[in-house]
Amino acid sequence: MKDGGGVSETEFLGRLKKFEGQAAATAGVGKDLVNEPMIRHWCEAMGDTHAAYTGPDAIAPPTMLQAWTMGGLSGHGDGTGRATAYDELFELLDGAGYASVVATDCEQEYVRDLRPGDRVSYDAVIEEVSERKTTKLGTGHFITTRMDVLANGRLAGTHRFRILKYAPAQRGSSAAAQRRPARPRPVVNRDNAGFWAGVAEHRLLIQRCTDCAEPRFPWLPGCHACGSARWEAEEASGEGTVFSFVVMYHPPFPAFDPPYAVGLIELAEGVRMISNVVGVPADEVRIGMPVRLEFTRVDAELELPLFRAAVA
Repeated sequence: MKDGGGVSETEFLGRLKKFEGQAAATAGVGKDLVNEPMIRHWCEAMGDTHAAYTGPDAIAPPTMLQAWTMGGLSGHGDGTGRATAYDELFELLDGAGYASVVATDCEQEYVRDLRPGDRVSYDAVIEEVSERKTTKLGTGHFITTRMDVLANGRLAGTHRFRILKYAPAQRGSSAAAQRRPARPRPVVNRDNAGFWAGVAEHRLLIQRCTDCAEPRFPWLPGCHACGSARWEAEEASGEGTVFSFVVMYHPPFPAFDPPYAVGLIELAEGVRMISNVVGVPADEVRIGMPVRLEFTRVDAELELPLFRAAVA
């Protein structure tokens, strides 16, 4: 079998594999020191009120790990740390017809806390290029990049980021090709499997810490308030209000008919979750609008918790 560049699949994969282990960034430096204003803005956006992130001994939320390496809207104007291998890999894939790209997932490992005043630097390496894979989006190769984030020269954490460089699937004229695309499948793992088991039973389950009684959603292995790993599942009432929302017009996504409203729903139990708001035209959704949970079958295999506007 030949790829888009006219060479065999085995030969092309060999070319891609040569990029494994090559640097994507070397001795990059964060634009700002770890600082309290950025921590505060992050916590406000996430609704995270943990006491560890304020006061004289404050630490940065671990999930901010990548944020300290990013260049913002203006980018890293001096090209700090950037290596050429990543661009060369993209050019090779583009030339073979794998010109589209989508982020698929990321993983983070935390080694030590980041504190205000820490100088962040980073090195990144192309860790893995997969063999050719066929997905619903199309056929291509997964690329995994590992970034080692350092604070004052000491390892603080590792960030792995995976993308798919692919050639979009061709839409045929068969009846199967004309069938409405399926909604994206939820990613079910050991941390959230209990939630999806509840959905299958038409129950919206949140977690509640058995040590400090703090409710939480989405499902996590530990309490964000006290750190306890002990919790129990609790069925939510299904009552809520629209805390925030966006109306999606563009870009179009398969299986979704714009315009549609995506809401951040504040449940009566005090946690928030993202879902579609239905029951009213998308442009009539408002912040503070009361909503009520309903389970909706969106295709033959998938049922999801949505929220219907409570219209008088």
